[in-house]
Amino acid sequence: MSKIILTGDRPTGRLHVGHYVGSLAERVKLQNSGLYDEIYIMIADAQALTDNAEHPEKVRHNILQVALDYLACGLDPEKSNIFIQSMVPELTELTFYYMNLVTVARVQRNPTVKSEIKMRNFEASIPVGFFCYPISQAADITAFRATHVPVGEDQLPMLEQCKEIVHKFNTVYGDTLTDPEIVLSSNKACLRLPGIDGKAKMSKSLGNCIYLSDEEADVKKKVMSMFTDPNHLRVEDPGRVEGNPVFIYLDAFCKPEYFAEFLPEYQNLDELKAHYTRGGLGDVKVKKFLNKVLQAELSPIRERRKYWEQHLNDVYDILKEEARLLKQKLHRHFMMFVQQCRSTTLMIQLNQIIICRWLQRPTTMRK
Repeated sequence: MSKIILTGDRPTGRLHVGHYVGSLAERVKLQNSGLYDEIYIMIADAQALTDNAEHPEKVRHNILQVALDYLACGLDPEKSNIFIQSMVPELTELTFYYMNLVTVARVQRNPTVKSEIKMRNFEASIPVGFFCYPISQAADITAFRATHVPVGEDQLPMLEQCKEIVHKFNTVYGDTLTDPEIVLSSNKACLRLPGIDGKAKMSKSLGNCIYLSDEEADVKKKVMSMFTDPNHLRVEDPGRVEGNPVFIYLDAFCKPEYFAEFLPEYQNLDELKAHYTRGGLGDVKVKKFLNKVLQAELSPIRERRKYWEQHLNDVYDILKEEARLLKQKLHRHFMMFVQQCRSTTLMIQLNQIIICRWLQRPTTMRK
């Protein structure tokens, strides 16, 4: 069986460092590993509209921003297929079929859906499209026969629901869909990066992000304003590293060589943590170190983004060409199981018609 990757992001804003350590960096690593036969990276504009239907210009604008972030992070159009979701209309059709296999109660139990509804204050006013987001995601994954899906930890419930849909579809229509595996970052600190305000999740809607496209001065300003241990009031006070966003970011981004370059009085992150825990190390010094670490990580991303910003026509050409090739390729294997679904449904309908007509015949003629 071919090894295929499908993953993507909703273009509701620029991508941030939480996206990078949670999924983007892993995608680039997998792309360059040579272990996968096909890689599909989707800009999920149709899914973005599920809670932005009244602001289509926001989605339209951010399609390009996400594409620029992808290319800046190192996703290579020669190795990965970067495409726009709405340019593959078959995905919407497949979502419709999957809706018949999922109950409202099951979607309501999805932890990610519940947290997103709460965060957006939707309550009973939730758009139906947004409510069905997990089903749409399952359609995206299975349409490309994805075997591996690199995502952040918060998407794990979505993958579990996708696997349920695969099992039920295959039970009803035969062994057709591929059961995908989730690919999480090997660095536990990368699974869910908190916001700079200490909130549990970095989110564009909460405004607590460090964006991949942020200029050097903006990154420094955000780092220096980051939430730390509220009880670490003086330098000599013992500090707490558990749950401290500054140290969580260091866990995610810091490399051993950064100490020799930026903070030579410490050998590694464990020594820095030990000093902070026993007291005598101020938050400002740690934040300055984190800023240098982040600048080292984000600088090449910024430079690549600026290059692509000067070559926007090339970016448009990449997206258009990928869509053209994808339509040709997808049509061959995607329609196979859509047609299987249709033919099975048609057979059921024909059988029902035959049975109804048979029942309408006189009793003496039913033998």
